[in-house]
Amino acid sequence: MQAILAALPARLVLPSDLGLKLEVVEDGQTYAENATLKARAFSQASGLVTLADDSGLEVDALDGLPGLHSHRLLADPNASDADRRARLLELLSGKPVPWKAHFHCTVAIIVPQDKVYYAEGDCPGEIIPQERGSNGFGYDPIFLLAWIGKTMAELTMEEKNHLSHRALAVQAAIPLLERLLAD
Repeated sequence: MQAILAALPARLVLPSDLGLKLEVVEDGQTYAENATLKARAFSQASGLVTLADDSGLEVDALDGLPGLHSHRLLADPNASDADRRARLLELLSGKPVPWKAHFHCTVAIIVPQDKVYYAEGDCPGEIIPQERGSNGFGYDPIFLLAWIGKTMAELTMEEKNHLSHRALAVQAAIPLLERLLAD
C-alpha cells in the first residue's frame, strides 16, 4: 500500500510507527464491515485519517467460498496457508475445471469524524491444482492469472502493485484520499 500511495502529498504512517498494536475482531458480515472495523479502531486510537482493507478469495464452483472467511477456512487457528490451500483443493475435487475465481478487496477510509469512504478491487483468475511461485502468501501459489500465465506467487512486487485486488482497491481509493487531503 505504501508504494502505491507514495505519490500522495501526505506522510503515510504505519500503526507500528505510532506504537499502536491493536487486535481487531473481524466479525463483520461483509468485507466493508471488516475493513471499517479495523479502520475505525486505528483512527480512534491515532486521531488520523486511516485506511484499512479486508479481502478474500471467491471461487465460483464453491458459490463464492471461502470468501469473507478465506483466512478462517479451517477451524484450527494454527492452520497454515498450505493447510488452507490443501483444504480448498479438497473442496474443489471432482468439480469441473477450470475453477474460476477472483480475489476481492474492499478498502475503508475513515476520517476522525467517523465518515467512511470505500473503494474496491477485484482480480479475476482461476484455481490450479499445483502450486507455483514463492512470492506470495495465502492462496497466491494456486491462483492463476490466466491472461499472463503466472500465479499470484510468481508475480514480482511491482507486478502485484498493478494487478492484485488490493492494488486495484488502493488505486481506486487514491481520488478519495486526494479529495480528503484537499479538504
